[in-house]
Amino acid sequence: MGKVKNSKRKNANENEEEDEVLGSSKKAKAREHMDQLQKLREKDPEFYEFLKEHDKELLQFNDEDIDDDNEFDVEDAEMQEDDIYANEMEDLSTSANMDGKPSKKVITTAMVDSWITSIHENTSLGAVRSIMRAFRTACHHGDDGEDESAVKFSIISSGVFNKIMMFVLGEMDGILRGLLKLPSTGGKKETIDDLMTTKQWKHHSQLVKSYLGNALHVLNQMTDTEMISFTLRRLRYSCIFLAAFPTLLRKYIKVILHFWGTGGGALPVVSFLFLRDLCIRIGSDCLDDCFKGIYKNYVMNCHFVNATKLEHIQFLGNCVIELLGVDLPTAYQHAFVFIRQLAMILREALNTKTKEAFRKVYEWKFINCLELWTGAVCTYNSEPDFHPLAYPLTQIITGVARLVPTAQYFPLRLRCARMLNRIAASTDTFIPVSILLLDMLEMKELHRPATGGVGRAVDLRTILKVNKPTLKTRAFQEACVFSVVEEVAEHLEQWSYSVAFFELSFIPAVRLRSFAKLTNIDRFRREVRELIRQIDANSEFTNEKRMSSSLLPSDPEATAFLEAEKKSGQSPLSQYIAAIRQRAQQRNESVAGSSVIVGEHSSAFKKGVSESDEEAEDGDGDDDDGAAVFNTSWLPGNESKNKTPKETTKKRKKEKKDRIEEVAADEDVVEDLVLSSDEYEDADEDDEEDISDIPSDGNDVEKPKPPKQQSQQLQKPPKGQHKKLKPTMDATSKKRAPCGAKSKKRKRANKRDT
Repeated sequence: MGKVKNSKRKNANENEEEDEVLGSSKKAKAREHMDQLQKLREKDPEFYEFLKEHDKELLQFNDEDIDDDNEFDVEDAEMQEDDIYANEMEDLSTSANMDGKPSKKVITTAMVDSWITSIHENTSLGAVRSIMRAFRTACHHGDDGEDESAVKFSIISSGVFNKIMMFVLGEMDGILRGLLKLPSTGGKKETIDDLMTTKQWKHHSQLVKSYLGNALHVLNQMTDTEMISFTLRRLRYSCIFLAAFPTLLRKYIKVILHFWGTGGGALPVVSFLFLRDLCIRIGSDCLDDCFKGIYKNYVMNCHFVNATKLEHIQFLGNCVIELLGVDLPTAYQHAFVFIRQLAMILREALNTKTKEAFRKVYEWKFINCLELWTGAVCTYNSEPDFHPLAYPLTQIITGVARLVPTAQYFPLRLRCARMLNRIAASTDTFIPVSILLLDMLEMKELHRPATGGVGRAVDLRTILKVNKPTLKTRAFQEACVFSVVEEVAEHLEQWSYSVAFFELSFIPAVRLRSFAKLTNIDRFRREVRELIRQIDANSEFTNEKRMSSSLLPSDPEATAFLEAEKKSGQSPLSQYIAAIRQRAQQRNESVAGSSVIVGEHSSAFKKGVSESDEEAEDGDGDDDDGAAVFNTSWLPGNESKNKTPKETTKKRKKEKKDRIEEVAADEDVVEDLVLSSDEYEDADEDDEEDISDIPSDGNDVEKPKPPKQQSQQLQKPPKGQHKKLKPTMDATSKKRAPCGAKSKKRKRANKRDT
């Protein structure tokens, strides 16, 4: 034991001697520096006064003010800079555990207040480093696998955590810009490139990296949507600094794209604005990653469409189109590649004609990508970079519409016709959309009587394929005919002021008259004849103006024919299409109802852009919002992370799932209609050419064939009995079978039939 004690004393003495040698060398350097300052004061008093005004810390140097950390680490001497918490820190630093390990220094409110005061009054660099060390502790508190012995500070109060987060996120951008001598806002990549060669960047770059890196870490740990939105809104001011750290930049893009695609409330809007700022300020270093990433996330979020997701997908598509406008030459390169991928998928389906090849085309992912690029071409058509994409996109859409020309894919064909109408209107180019639409009116399913009953209203915007029982319902036939009439009117209205309107509308008018003669349904005949009357009236309108003009078809002035009338909307078709659009809007609203929910708040995506943008630009109100967000007593740790956030997310997922199930139950009532086997045989005699092996898009589910007894009960009644029987629902349906007096009468009728 005595030998061990003697060896320990000897080692301690050696360590003390080494510390004395190091301390004496440091003190000698400090005295030498003080002598140099004194000589400078004597030789050049004017320069000394200049330093006194602009850099007081350099002149106040003494032999005790020695920083063991060369540049950026915070040591105890720096934290003892202010007298308010010096004694507290000294007491905590001298305390030790029983096993000899030093205890962590607990950060208190008084310490944080003293750092903030020192930063505001003296712009103390030591206080900045201290609060950044505290910020790192707050961001990493409770991390799994962290070496707790290496952590010098700890936070045990949610109030301290809130104060640190609020101050750092709210004011650190301005502090860093002041240290680096940058403008208070804005900046470009070139500014950071020039800054990286300066002495200020060498001294303070680690502070910038620490701020951005720790903020990214805490973003990955957060689960509350409001906290993430507030943090991203504050970090958006400092996004220009990411130009100096390519690795951090890629990580930020990945995290922000995840929030944009999966977030609720205002989080997608805030994430998109952050991403857009990165593309504008940093430019070519992040454009490729942003364009590829946002397109990939869009595709991942549009696999399925229903009334609940329709507006959300439209919002995501608008964000992609807006981001492409930041750099159109670069966007054209990516758009060309992605449109070419769609063309190759369609070519494979046309050549192989297999089930898998058709499935790749006739799915929501493919159709939504066509919708996206249609919107992009229509938005940037006037730009020379995007105009060449209109022709190949038109060819792809036409090929998709004609791939499987059956009535079951009527909704998909109608969507393609709408896309072609949009491209034609934006590019002012004639596309023969009427041929595609009028072929749909000649399908035999629209000329047969509705043997499937009235049926439930069909929302053609949310489906790509319908099942065979739905084809025979009156509601589906009405939706098809009215939609075709609307799109034909839209197509012809685009050319209602053309000098060649009579020639363009001749063949569509002939085919519409043929349909009106062949159909046996009065409401369809009335609708089509009204459109024919408007076409004839518009032909008289243009012919009357053309007879008084001496224009030739080859004259360039023919494009300006009836330009004044076009601005005032005087043509008969223009007045007719206004009523048609209003009727279509009312029908869509009646079908969708009030069940369309975007995220957690129905108005978040409509009003969120302007509100978030104003908050980000003005900066007013951010502190109040942040105080409300971080005052939820959320302290990042194992206990709080595993309880409160997960419970809330589970609750939200459950509520969202219940809402989707309710909407799906309301939409799929038509599919519960089961026809007898005889009716299936009669209906399928004329459908031998129908490609029935193409899988559905998820909106229609195949029902099992009814047993023999049930099919016998559901057979057609005798000729003398005109009353149609409504079949009962199966066990999987959520609606009850009819009961009461009416159901008893049906049972008696079924017994008589059998």
